[in-house]
Amino acid sequence: MGGAAAPYLAVALDGTGWHPAAWRLPDARPRELLGAGYWIGLVREAEAGGLDFVTIEDSMGLQTSRYEGPDGRVDQVRGRLDAVLVAARVAPATRRIGLVPTATVTHTEPLHVARSLATLDHLAGGRGGWRPQASNRADEAKHFGHRTLPVFTIAQFDDPDVAPVFAALFDEAAEFVAAVRHHWRAGPLPPVQDQPPVMVLAHATVPYRLAARAADVVWVTAFDAARVREIVGEVRAEQRAAGRAGEPLHIYGDLVVFLDADPAAAKARKDRLDELAGEVFATDTLVFAGSPAELADLMADWQEAGVTGFRLRPGALPHDLTAVTRLLTAELRRRGALREPAGPDGSLRVRLGLAAGAPR
Repeated sequence: MGGAAAPYLAVALDGTGWHPAAWRLPDARPRELLGAGYWIGLVREAEAGGLDFVTIEDSMGLQTSRYEGPDGRVDQVRGRLDAVLVAARVAPATRRIGLVPTATVTHTEPLHVARSLATLDHLAGGRGGWRPQASNRADEAKHFGHRTLPVFTIAQFDDPDVAPVFAALFDEAAEFVAAVRHHWRAGPLPPVQDQPPVMVLAHATVPYRLAARAADVVWVTAFDAARVREIVGEVRAEQRAAGRAGEPLHIYGDLVVFLDADPAAAKARKDRLDELAGEVFATDTLVFAGSPAELADLMADWQEAGVTGFRLRPGALPHDLTAVTRLLTAELRRRGALREPAGPDGSLRVRLGLAAGAPR
């Protein structure tokens, strides 16, 4: 990839895949989503492909197609297992791959999260990580009754009545991460790694600032390499403003993939899922449908724009996961752009080239 170091590579696991109609495909297994075997199988496939880590999605409410609250739909997958507990169950069944569950910070306590993630890190032998997630959904706040959040849509993020609430939740998230890190240093159960990597998904300035203050890795969403370059510049500026210019902060490109050896087959499969869903699938980032060579070219462009790795969201499971672990990795290997698989005794921090310490 243009002589640059091989990018880090991860996959994001959620349900039967990121397309809302993926559960309807013949090889999908929606009835197994609440069983450990399903997740063990997916993570073992990712591990066999030599990927650096997997992430596991979660939230405090049901999945929904409406940002402002539950949609009441019964034609899509709804309901999840707790991501940290899934990762803890998967840990003894794997040896090399990093495990990075989502844990919400808005309605939970730092000590409880710190202890759960430290437990995961012990069960995984130092392969644990964490994605802290702020919750700004009013319906999730109602589950707890401690606070009231306004109902709003994505289009209202910049409204004068909404923007301060949004910013305050992410400031609180940064403080929560700092508290968790403190508990890891001085709490009842220090992790194996001392500081498991913290990773943040970011779409705009406020979450870029959270990543710059509190994370080791940030996943950014974009639709082309030009926008990636702008985002990388903004994240690095926020990192300098946070006083972390000399500390490592990986920036990964985050995108959805539908992958087949024949690019026409990938596009047709995505079109068929759109037909089943009754609408064209679009999300917060680029939706790629094509061949491994085409995806590798895109990754090279984004890496030249400044990213150091990629988190790929398989459009449909297991198809697009195995396409990543077998077809894409083969193409990257052919180009000399695939990292060697992790050894069985390495920590996730070491695997990602992170310093032994952590952000202040």
